Amino acid sequence: MGGTNGTGGMDSPEAVHGATPPVAAPDTDRARRPVAAALMLGMGLAAIDGTIVATAVPQIVGDLGGFSVFSWLFSGYLLAVTVTLPVYGKLSDTFGRKPVLIAGIVLFLAGSLLCATAWNMAALIAFRVVQGLGGGALQGTVQTIAADLYPLRERPRIQAKLSTVWATSAVAGPAVGGLLAAYADWRWIFLINLPVGAVALWLVVRHLHEPARPRPAARPRIDWAGALAVFATGALLLTALVQGGVAWPWLSVPSLGLLGAAAALAGLTVVIERRAAEPVIPGWVWRRRTIASVNLALGAMGLLMVAPTVFLPTYAQSVLGLGPIAAGFVLSVMTLSWPVAAALSDRVYNRIGFRRTAIIGMSGALLALLCFPLLPYPGAAWQPALLMLLLGATLGLFQLPLIIGVQSTVGWTERGTTTASVLFCRQVGQSVGAALFGAVANGVLASRLADAPVPGLPGDLDAVSRALEDPAALSAAATNHLRRAVDTATDHVFTGAAVAAGLALLVLVFVAPRRFPVLAEHEDTAPAPRG
Repeated sequence: MGGTNGTGGMDSPEAVHGATPPVAAPDTDRARRPVAAALMLGMGLAAIDGTIVATAVPQIVGDLGGFSVFSWLFSGYLLAVTVTLPVYGKLSDTFGRKPVLIAGIVLFLAGSLLCATAWNMAALIAFRVVQGLGGGALQGTVQTIAADLYPLRERPRIQAKLSTVWATSAVAGPAVGGLLAAYADWRWIFLINLPVGAVALWLVVRHLHEPARPRPAARPRIDWAGALAVFATGALLLTALVQGGVAWPWLSVPSLGLLGAAAALAGLTVVIERRAAEPVIPGWVWRRRTIASVNLALGAMGLLMVAPTVFLPTYAQSVLGLGPIAAGFVLSVMTLSWPVAAALSDRVYNRIGFRRTAIIGMSGALLALLCFPLLPYPGAAWQPALLMLLLGATLGLFQLPLIIGVQSTVGWTERGTTTASVLFCRQVGQSVGAALFGAVANGVLASRLADAPVPGLPGDLDAVSRALEDPAALSAAATNHLRRAVDTATDHVFTGAAVAAGLALLVLVFVAPRRFPVLAEHEDTAPAPRG
């Protein structure tokens, strides 16, 4: 079967039938509700922060300046979240979920308050990094506690709620940010986090009770050297991916230097982690087939997600001629079908298993991605919207069974690290996808615009989008040429996303074990209280 961790379970309903409820979870659903509410609020904070700032960028730049570096408002936050995920995962396994979650909420709220007081762009970027340090703890620990809180058969319910919160926040973020920037002040974008976070913090402190664990024979040793190495490696790699092709050319000294330094630090990190008594990223994360395959599959999903989330809004506005709100709706339908499919996925994987359910989901996603380049030019808005509806449903059927499945193959003392590794790979996949598909889109545009009907047309995606916002300044032939160029570039990006979906399928078919080695429920929980 492969990928076992010392137990002989399998991913079927019978593997946990009749098992005792987890000792880490409250005995009744009513007792779990306050903690579940805190998890949803925490997830909402992390989710909405990725989108709410975007619509207020003009007001922020107008007030603080720093247009040339404003992209680091997003990149700095992403860097901090991504590189801290493995660290927080290990800390939650060592010291418990509650202190890590509390620290994450406090850091996030402190960063939000500091952002609201920023006096220039450099200060705001630095404070966004502080927010990201808290966001990393929120993302990983919330998902881990959700698995601790509910037994296997009930996990789809809480995970579907978290997916709904994430989808709702992603859709509502731009609208809320725009309203606050237009009718109040952009600083309220960060201040509104404070009351929401305070409620989540109170609920966690008051209602989340972890059982006392046996005292270890020796004091836990924190792998500070490994944590610093992971942080530095991730920061250099993501900086190279985010800024390459934007702030400097891909083959320039800064890009090659950052990538080379990241590779050298990655080798050093491996050496440090092999020697560490309690490594931040233990080797078993990659030695177990189940965890390694889920990491790779969700990394590929992160890669393909760049196509709809980053390039579809530009396509909708530049090619279809939609306004920002209508373009956002074309994308938002994906966030409507995703949580619905996730909530219903347990009816599928309880019958056929985690792996087969994920294969069905990714096969559907591959079909939707391959259909996008076949759309007519310029087409109607309902056509890509229908594909996004299908894509959301299939990805909901793909992601949630894998996350629940891999969490169910490890015990309490390994679940935080396992969950963090999965989320880390997904985040890195998104960063790689943004860099890779950005280079593909700009390369296609450059070749298509080489024979433009009029001279002086822009040659990169952002500049083309801005030019198409004022079509009166261009001739009809030039406008049509630019729109066709954007259409072709987007088709190439979605073809690349389909390749990523194919890679995820290959991983599931050839790397993932046929049955996930699910632990019996009494092994799947926190240690029993002392005494």
